[in-house]
Amino acid sequence: MYDPLAQRRSSEGPQFDVFLAGMVFLDIVFTGLPAMPTAGSEVWAEGMGSCPGGIANLAIATSRLGLRTSLAAAFGDDDYGDFCWRTLEEQESVDLSRSRRFEHWHSPVTVSMAVDRDRSMVTHGHPSPMSASEMIGKPPRTRAVIVSLSPDEPLGGPEGDCNWADLAYRDGALVFADVGWDPSGAWSQELLDQLAVCHAFMPNAVEAMAYTGMDTPRDALYSIADRVPVAVVTDGANGAMAIDSTTGEEAFVPSPRVNALDPTGAGDVFGAAFVLGTLCEWPLTDRLSFAGLCAALAVQQFGGSLAAPGWGDIADWWHEVRASAGHTGAYGESLARRYAFLDTLVPAVPVGAVRRAAATIARYADLGMAPQPPAQKE
Repeated sequence: MYDPLAQRRSSEGPQFDVFLAGMVFLDIVFTGLPAMPTAGSEVWAEGMGSCPGGIANLAIATSRLGLRTSLAAAFGDDDYGDFCWRTLEEQESVDLSRSRRFEHWHSPVTVSMAVDRDRSMVTHGHPSPMSASEMIGKPPRTRAVIVSLSPDEPLGGPEGDCNWADLAYRDGALVFADVGWDPSGAWSQELLDQLAVCHAFMPNAVEAMAYTGMDTPRDALYSIADRVPVAVVTDGANGAMAIDSTTGEEAFVPSPRVNALDPTGAGDVFGAAFVLGTLCEWPLTDRLSFAGLCAALAVQQFGGSLAAPGWGDIADWWHEVRASAGHTGAYGESLARRYAFLDTLVPAVPVGAVRRAAATIARYADLGMAPQPPAQKE
């Protein structure tokens, strides 16, 4: 596996690059549906895949980019739990030493149906039998943790009431945070007080404006930059903007043009790539460009962790862009200039570098494949 941090490692360094905690779902993804099924009807899908989802989307995204990743999560003792555990540990090289199996606990399941570049989901699950902090105890040494701000397990608690991410922070880890949609519509700014212990905050434009009370993504970015060293606001196909007060950099980078099929997990992929760029100490513009590229590669495929790119996919894209430069007009030239920094990275990527890996219960996936006609009888 290609290791982008190889030159920065030492025997005294942290055991992991990224440590995560959260809920793992079994995701079953149906694609190529002509329409959503109506009551009492049956619709056949052209493609289907199964993969670990939830926090596993982020764990797989970081691992495929070469970051040594450890995940703490609850797993059921059913076949779904077996499949998710095996896929994460054996196929995706995610460390599960802080995860636990629980008897008679049903693994959470999400069924996702993609229709006309949109998706609908049905989910079933139960609360984890144990909180993340109880399960983890003292987390392993890690360069970074990625968390979602929550009022349930807030960051920055008092000495006797700190959670696992606080412990990692006190042990030297950089804390990268995002935030979820607030279904209550309250968008309490008190949630942002947790940023006091964070290195970076990476909300999307809607979340950033809602939590800061600002009218534009740019104004929301400046408001967030008053609270955290590295502020990032993503804006879908429009790109991303960021301010890094530790280096004095400010940047805006547009997203590469792609035919987006499924946005599931794109935010996780962006976050994983931005963390990698930060740990590699790349300039802010390169970090945003790389994260935007990885997210753009992901949305061209169906289904969460199935779509997360590896270095092999990145190398394939860059070689194509570089080869076509000079023949694709101003846009192609712009891409070649913006991603020229990949020239120092991609040549070192071996031919066998990680690429997207399909995972299903049968160990194969037919996502994107056209259905085969039935065999004709003699």
